[in-house]
Amino acid sequence: MTGYDTLSDLLASRYSCRAFKPGPVPRDTIEKIVTAAGRVPSWCNAQPWQVTVTDKPETDRFREALFAHAAANSSQPDLDWPKQYTGLYQDRRRTCGWQLYEAVGVEKGDRAASAAQMMENFRLFGAPHVAIITSEADLGTYGVMDCGGFIAAFCLAAQSLNVATIPQAAVAGHGRFVHDWFGIPDTRLVLAAISFGLADADHPANAFRTERAPLPEILDWRG
Repeated sequence: MTGYDTLSDLLASRYSCRAFKPGPVPRDTIEKIVTAAGRVPSWCNAQPWQVTVTDKPETDRFREALFAHAAANSSQPDLDWPKQYTGLYQDRRRTCGWQLYEAVGVEKGDRAASAAQMMENFRLFGAPHVAIITSEADLGTYGVMDCGGFIAAFCLAAQSLNVATIPQAAVAGHGRFVHDWFGIPDTRLVLAAISFGLADADHPANAFRTERAPLPEILDWRG
């Protein structure tokens, strides 16, 4: 098997896990994941990412507090939300949402059930760990872009070690709360959370897989 084959298999097998087993991941495994992710390229080799990772007891404290906060407060993200989703982007977003709702038995028009499923973001889907990804604010868009590569590499490194992940914008949407809870200085931007652990393969939320765009939709040959 070539390196390409190995990488392709990891990319194909990775998915956003929405139900985890409660048991923790060994610390040395987590350190391997973070070390591997730190090898991604960055603008001027700035390596702007920093990662705050919770052990199981702290994850449980954070999850309880975050859920209560999100239930009572509007979001306060460090980064602006997308202005809108249109065309293909809106179609892909809707398809993913309906795949999830169908998997867990939420019927169209059941706003209470769909809202309850959305709030599972703030329970971290039961994950034993969460990683908070931040970037130096002064590095602006380029630091954010670099951290996107780090998040992707984190998820792939985790997958290679049979650790399931889900990157979450919803948690970062309550950036002010995350800053205060973890003592993250305002000189850093809270970009995303990655909840991770061992997947609960029998949970219906993990029963579907999103499709990927065909090559003609993403590749523009010139010359």
